[in-house]
Amino acid sequence: MNYAQLLFPDFSLILCGYLVCRYTALNRTVWEQVESLTYYFLFPVLLFQSIVRTPLDLQAASSLIVAGLAMGMLSIGLSYALPYLPWIGHRINRREHAANAQIAFRFNSFIALALAERLAGPQGPQLVAVLIGVCVPLFNVAAVWPMARHAQSGFAGALLRNPLILATASGLAANLLGFAIPQWLEPTTSRIGAASIALGLMAAGAGMQFGPLARAKVLAISVLAIRHFILPLIALGLSWLMGLSPLHTVVLLAFSALPTASSCYVLAAKMGYNGALTASLVSMSTLLAIASLPFALGLAR
Repeated sequence: MNYAQLLFPDFSLILCGYLVCRYTALNRTVWEQVESLTYYFLFPVLLFQSIVRTPLDLQAASSLIVAGLAMGMLSIGLSYALPYLPWIGHRINRREHAANAQIAFRFNSFIALALAERLAGPQGPQLVAVLIGVCVPLFNVAAVWPMARHAQSGFAGALLRNPLILATASGLAANLLGFAIPQWLEPTTSRIGAASIALGLMAAGAGMQFGPLARAKVLAISVLAIRHFILPLIALGLSWLMGLSPLHTVVLLAFSALPTASSCYVLAAKMGYNGALTASLVSMSTLLAIASLPFALGLAR
């Protein structure tokens, strides 16, 4: 499979946003409004639709769910621990870490769904939908907590106001209750979802600056190493310990090597943090996934 070709559309949209913002009249003033539209409306609709679309067979995928949650908890723990590690902890800015710890454990669900059927056949999309449904609420809570804590704002209030968490939780509940989006409404929600992908990635590019990466090299290397090198190794270990089937192993390893979520930038910017650094990390993660996906799937073999 040509992973570079698969990831090129995402990275090219980030590049388009960067160029349009800097070399046309569509400057930061315009893109700030695009960020708000994406964060409060487009992304929530996409998340809800993605989770509701495929029935979740929790019993059949129970071992994969446990492995996915265990991998997620370990990645969150590693990410949270970075400022306290010897040798590197004192070189990491606590505020920048609060906003960018999420880079290490969140994932791009669009690319996950695009890869699913090619890697795992007809069962692939359903297995990936299960992982998305159970992991997204955990990861969104884990992304919000350090930012709310560092800003000394109410954590519960931040969660209740977070449209991504609300959309994911309501989508999971609706799926388990057997709710389906009416057929006549599906084209509309699909188009909203497609718009959220394009605008979210372009907004990340519009806010991108590579200068912040040079000033936060230790943090950048640390979170990207967890996301693209350590997580595939953890996934391999969990698949062996839990005796996952070859199909579940391939899905978990691919899941472990995905680029980080493009909405990381939108979340950090909307909570008052340095969105430029987060956008740069999202772009680097998308580029690194071209190498980490073949690495992870090579471990499966």
